[in-house]
Amino acid sequence: MTPTIPDTARVELAIGGMTCASCAARIEKKLNRMEGVEATVNYATEKATVTFADDVSVGDLIATVEATGYSARPPAPPRAAPESGSAAGARPDGEPVDAGLTSLRQRLITAAVLAVPVIAMAMIPALQFTYWQWLSLTLAAPVVTYAAWPFHRAAWVNARHGAATMDTLISVGTTAAFLWSLWALFFGTAGMPGMTHPFEFSVARGDGAGNIYLEAAAGVTAFILAGRYFEARSKRRAGAALRALMELGAKEVTVLRDGRETRLPTSGLRIGDRFLVRPGETIATDGTVTEGSSAVDVSMLTGESVPVEVSAGDPVTGATLNAGGRLVVEATRIGADTQLARTARLVEEAQSGKAAAQRLADRISAVFVPVVMGLALATLGFWLGSGAGLTAAFTAAVAVLIIACPCALGLATPTALMAGTGRGAQLGILIKGPEVLETTRRVDTVVLDKTGTITTGRMTLLKVHVAEGADESEVLRLAGALEHASEHPIARAVAEGAVRRVGALPVPEEFHGLAGLGVQGVVEGRAVLVGRQRLLVERAVELPGPLQDVKDRAEGKGRTAIVVAWDGEARAVLEVADAVKETSAEAVRRLRALGLTPILLTGDNKTVASSVAAEVGIDEVVADVMPQEKADVVRKLQEQGRSVAMVGDGVNDAAALARADLGLAMGTGTDAAIEAGDLTLVRGDLRAAVDAIRLARRTLGTIRSNLFWAFAYNVAALPLAAAGLLNPMIAGAAMALSSVFVVGNSLRLRGFRAEA
Repeated sequence: MTPTIPDTARVELAIGGMTCASCAARIEKKLNRMEGVEATVNYATEKATVTFADDVSVGDLIATVEATGYSARPPAPPRAAPESGSAAGARPDGEPVDAGLTSLRQRLITAAVLAVPVIAMAMIPALQFTYWQWLSLTLAAPVVTYAAWPFHRAAWVNARHGAATMDTLISVGTTAAFLWSLWALFFGTAGMPGMTHPFEFSVARGDGAGNIYLEAAAGVTAFILAGRYFEARSKRRAGAALRALMELGAKEVTVLRDGRETRLPTSGLRIGDRFLVRPGETIATDGTVTEGSSAVDVSMLTGESVPVEVSAGDPVTGATLNAGGRLVVEATRIGADTQLARTARLVEEAQSGKAAAQRLADRISAVFVPVVMGLALATLGFWLGSGAGLTAAFTAAVAVLIIACPCALGLATPTALMAGTGRGAQLGILIKGPEVLETTRRVDTVVLDKTGTITTGRMTLLKVHVAEGADESEVLRLAGALEHASEHPIARAVAEGAVRRVGALPVPEEFHGLAGLGVQGVVEGRAVLVGRQRLLVERAVELPGPLQDVKDRAEGKGRTAIVVAWDGEARAVLEVADAVKETSAEAVRRLRALGLTPILLTGDNKTVASSVAAEVGIDEVVADVMPQEKADVVRKLQEQGRSVAMVGDGVNDAAALARADLGLAMGTGTDAAIEAGDLTLVRGDLRAAVDAIRLARRTLGTIRSNLFWAFAYNVAALPLAAAGLLNPMIAGAAMALSSVFVVGNSLRLRGFRAEA
């Protein structure tokens, strides 16, 4: 019984049986023909996002998909958090995530192991021992039946609906080659002892009864299965962004009920519950602080590099990190209403909203396949009509189908992709799949996140300004010793900077943390204050004019100014900020050289963003942006006609990375961002984004040239086949030559060099 979806006009269906982008287009077309239905089918995620009128049911939608020749399932009901290890073993709907991939891998291994000796015997006369043709038949039969079954099944589905795709051509070509070989072996002369494929390149009318094409049938199957396997493996990762996002949330929470602390799974939280968040713990859900004060690291969600100080009455967001003191929080939103869950929905919607990548091979096949089928039938009819005889007519017609079955096409994409991705991996660039490459040529705008992308993503001590008569080393030693005892991120930045500059730090005799102000204590017998200017004001310590000017200038640049005083006198101002990476300005210059317009997009405030943009050479800045608004900014740029690449590293960037035409995730960032991106930059260096776009464009160009030559060889040989002049040696040589050319062209990518 099909479950109903109450009170909704939108549903996502899991689609099964699609083998290429044209399958997705066919399903989408059928659904959109229904009254009151608007559908988008994504081949990469295998989902259909459908909005429908009240008089249409989910059952009607599923019936339409099934009538088109594919399977569809409604969404599964929500389940509890998965057990350890389940992510690798089952999807949320309970099916094994790698069932299809495992089957495809088994078929590929079978095809590769059996096809290699078949091809070798056909192409190397020295291996053609007595009765070799019968061994070829024994080895090729499982390849053409079991291994090639997905192509035959897809061709049958296509035929039932009057359509033809590359699956049709593969199925018809391999089946024709195999059946003709069977006829030649059992009813012709090919099965006679001592039969050989002579190594000669003569173009002449041949007797089809003495020729077998088993190497074509087995080789094409093996090559194209390899391409499908690599495509399926990258497609499997499409939902990983959502899983990575949901993994960020806390798994357990300490709830305060009836005056007692109770440890519960976060799924047991209710609105109004008060829960405890200790230093270093992740906040379980969105809520309001009722007790305590602390610094909360919100960079993973908002991109704000400076931790946010919170106290009673302030809101906090689930999945952010409590970096300071003990907090008691009252839950205000749980489950699907939290900001984290909303971000996950944005990622999913962005992925579903992407147009399925229309593979060039499928686009060409839409014309090529019907033409070849028509040419084969015309060839058969012509030779029958000319009185050449049934054998000669079928020989010519089958030769047309065999030479049109693109062996090199099976190598065109996977070899270029393997060479390109292999070289990319050596350079710290991970390309997820061939479908991401088509957008790189069109990209004209690159949107850059600030925190962790242009900047280091962590607070750093940048400058030390000392008062007249004060010693910088002494300032760093005393301030660093006191800050070393604090857990606050800014305090850690000061302590780490002090250690780098002056070495080992003394141990404070006394230490007190002052929430929202700073720290105070005794170091080497001196009463030291380190913190905000308000801390000095409360202790009646005046900041000298020169230090006041330095502090104001630092804050004008968006930096955090920390004041150091001891024994009743202000001694120094420390500038702390999220430092710009040394390579960022050079990377921005190179992006411009590629014809891209850089835009800085950040959740940080306008002052900080403008300062960073000016330092690296970016003119356009969009600041104070919430996570859900980042994807909207990308969408608005796309609506202006721009093709947008997005570079980011945080959870707050995940939806924008998925929405962008090309998402480049910094490998030093969160799993959610990495999974949502199309390219991953392992090095964490923005210059890698430049190399990634160059490599992706080069790889795409190689794939396009491979596809052109793969078809060119076939098209050039078609007239010979139709004229009945194509003997097995010519067919084998053309196939081998096109394959060697394609592989050689792809291997040129190994010479790609990153810019110095």
